[in-house]
Amino acid sequence: MVLMLVMVSLSGCGINNIPTYDENVKANWAQVQNQYQRRADLIPNLVKTVKAYAAHERETLEAVTEARAKVNSMQVDSNIINDPAKLQQFEAAQSQLSSALSRLMVVVERYPDLKANQNFLALQSQLEGTENRISVARRDYIAAVERYNREIRTFPGRIWHAVLYSDMPIRDTFEATSEDAEKAPEVDFQ
Repeated sequence: MVLMLVMVSLSGCGINNIPTYDENVKANWAQVQNQYQRRADLIPNLVKTVKAYAAHERETLEAVTEARAKVNSMQVDSNIINDPAKLQQFEAAQSQLSSALSRLMVVVERYPDLKANQNFLALQSQLEGTENRISVARRDYIAAVERYNREIRTFPGRIWHAVLYSDMPIRDTFEATSEDAEKAPEVDFQ
């Protein structure tokens, strides 16, 4: 009877919050990876379509291909969120890929026929949607990390963390990987 009473009282006191929030962090990280994979899957089709129209824009196309290869060569699993250095390295590679894709979109502006091509338009739309999904997935991951970290640093979660979950570390969140990321980019139509 006493054991039942203790179990019932513990179930409502937040003892399960830390592992629950940790799993939420992991699930949100998986969604970030899912969106990055979606982008990586779209890029070869986009590059192939652009190549057909802009064969002499080789440097930009190679930058996109190389950035994608660099991202794909990284060994990424759910444990990356436990290693701040690897997480930062992964984000830097993703940032480089985003930058290369931005340059590719500038190249596309030079080719009116390409901009009218239905295959390209569909791929561009998919890629823009994916970039938005990446942004949302990152936001959700950041919120999950914040909730988890807040739980293990405040009462009563701090007590549960010390007593039962001391092996669960504070999580690092995303940081801007581009220099001057807080500044708006300048747009020059010359």
